[in-house]
Amino acid sequence: MKRMGVLGLGTMGSGIAQAAAESGFEVVGVEVSGALLEKGRKRVEAGIERRVNSGRMDSDGAAAVLSRIVYSTSTSDFSDCGVVVEAVFEEESVKSEALKSISAAVSESAVVASNTSSISITRLSGSVSHPERFIGMHFFNPVPVMKLLEVVRGYLTSDETASKAMETGRRMGKEVVSVADYPGFVSNRVLMPMINEAAFALMEGVASRDDIDRVMKLGMNHPMGPLELADFIGVDVCLDILKVLYEGFRDPKYRPCPLLVNMVNAGRIGRKSGEGFYTY
Repeated sequence: MKRMGVLGLGTMGSGIAQAAAESGFEVVGVEVSGALLEKGRKRVEAGIERRVNSGRMDSDGAAAVLSRIVYSTSTSDFSDCGVVVEAVFEEESVKSEALKSISAAVSESAVVASNTSSISITRLSGSVSHPERFIGMHFFNPVPVMKLLEVVRGYLTSDETASKAMETGRRMGKEVVSVADYPGFVSNRVLMPMINEAAFALMEGVASRDDIDRVMKLGMNHPMGPLELADFIGVDVCLDILKVLYEGFRDPKYRPCPLLVNMVNAGRIGRKSGEGFYTY
């Protein structure tokens, strides 16, 4: 368990790779193309540079972290990894194909994990050859900073796999919480209805955008209001998770707010697009 693989070096994957390397793991970061790989490398390097600029790491430490990460466009380079984390786009069909590729490359003793924030681990386990060695490892953005790791056991996940995943998280300095495989797990099952209800309150004219966020920051001591948080997460991601919750529970309390649907259709999905509930 000294070598970790990460498939997908977007916002989450690059953060996982950085956090793993900072905690002493040798890391193999894989992307599907050279262009995406270079973008991922730059994300990791920028993340480490921020640590140096903030005084949390010196230049020698940064160089050591960077030396522990290798980059590739081939999942075959996961062959000697003890654990591989899939961190591709939050869409089941995309994750399924990614997991098949990982499963074909790793050794029989390796743990394969998904960083999914809401998709069923049990259902995704059908994409790997050894479902007992498959588990969810849900990190939070920004990964090098956020302490929480949700470890999600699928129906077929073995005790040994769960133990290895939790130990990996602890070695990365995370506070590990074990949760069962139900839609949204704990974090998004609780968080997304709040964001959704804030969107309904805005759509219905209950209060302004700023006032809705101000109520939650000042009244509930949240560091960020729910509408600002939706922009940070990505309005499109919030909508996708709400759809998972609604389809998984068939409970109308999870029905996505039409405002979120319209925003996604208009391409106003938050910080990453430059505009969501706020303009960036």
